[in-house]
Amino acid sequence: MGEIVAAFGTAHAPQLVTRPPDERPEMLDASIAAMRQLGRILDDTRPDVVLVFGSDHLETFSMTCVPTFAVIAGSRARAEFGGRAFDLPVHREMAEDLLARLVRAGFDVAYSEDAVLGHAFATPFEYVLGGRDIPVIPFFTNVYLPPLPTAKRCAALGKEVARIIQSRNERVAIVASGGMSHYPGTWKYPTPEYDFDRWMIAQFEMGHVEALLEMTPEQLDEVGNTEMLTWAAMFGAIGSRAGELLQYTPTWHHGHGFMRFLPAGEPRTPPREALEQYGGFQFKNEGFKFYTHPPASAYNLNRLLFEVRHDAGLRQRIMSNVDEVAEEYGLEGAQRHAARALVDVGNAKVISDYAKPLVDAGAHPLQALMSLHVIYSLGHQTRKAQVGTERQ
Repeated sequence: MGEIVAAFGTAHAPQLVTRPPDERPEMLDASIAAMRQLGRILDDTRPDVVLVFGSDHLETFSMTCVPTFAVIAGSRARAEFGGRAFDLPVHREMAEDLLARLVRAGFDVAYSEDAVLGHAFATPFEYVLGGRDIPVIPFFTNVYLPPLPTAKRCAALGKEVARIIQSRNERVAIVASGGMSHYPGTWKYPTPEYDFDRWMIAQFEMGHVEALLEMTPEQLDEVGNTEMLTWAAMFGAIGSRAGELLQYTPTWHHGHGFMRFLPAGEPRTPPREALEQYGGFQFKNEGFKFYTHPPASAYNLNRLLFEVRHDAGLRQRIMSNVDEVAEEYGLEGAQRHAARALVDVGNAKVISDYAKPLVDAGAHPLQALMSLHVIYSLGHQTRKAQVGTERQ
């Protein structure tokens, strides 16, 4: 009989990999230490497979097609981000079984043999899996391009996943990769809802997972927590269990949360004090505020931002002659001008400062910021190489 032997939630911030100059190193180190602590749970529980509930930041899937749910059911899980590449074995037989049985149970799950994963998977691969030889099953949930699944729907999917696991023989660890409050690429990026995070953590420490499951996708968008839909899937699989907070890191733009739920253990820190509901946040309930569908007129700009993250040659061409690339993609006016941010970000001290012209021109905020991170990483590596050559 199969068993879920470990379950935990972890942030996956790209800055943990790229370490840009606008971050406080000690905060990044604290978050990485928490992820490594989660990794040691894998040593204690010895799972046969790690099921990673993650999300896409318009890195793997483009505006061409964004599935609500998708499983990687090929033989290898490849992830690339920030100059690092990962190639992990997939538990293919179990992945295919999950796919077939979830569809039969009424969940329309897409399938990919070889999609290249982004930082929602690369970051835990680096710091949680940490080179451990354990097969994985990457599982996508759409959390940034409405319409989004509800938290209850994600939990229902997780519950069905648990049924399938119980009918098999594997020991399974579940990693929910996402959260907490952040608004990448938007005007609210520097002001996350930390008090909401602390309220939610307190609820999870008491096993009140309904605090998340009762929220709508639009409300999660308001508090910068649509990525918590991956935690909802985990809760569906494990039920209402009291969690243990390992680390909460409130960086200048992102609340990094790390909690364990299975195996249960004695809390190392006392539960958070009871806070005002939602941490005092007042919902407006006016629909999606931060992440909506980009206008059709900006399709080519968003296509460029997607392709620049997958095409090293295109990145080099942009740095050499951005106007020529803008002409090739049919960008005009504000969109052509905004594309220059992909070059200018090379000298950035705060990468997110360069997202606004792209967003104002119609780019999806998250796609804009992620492309800037990739371009910055390339430029940074180039500058380091140039400095090294000059010193020789």
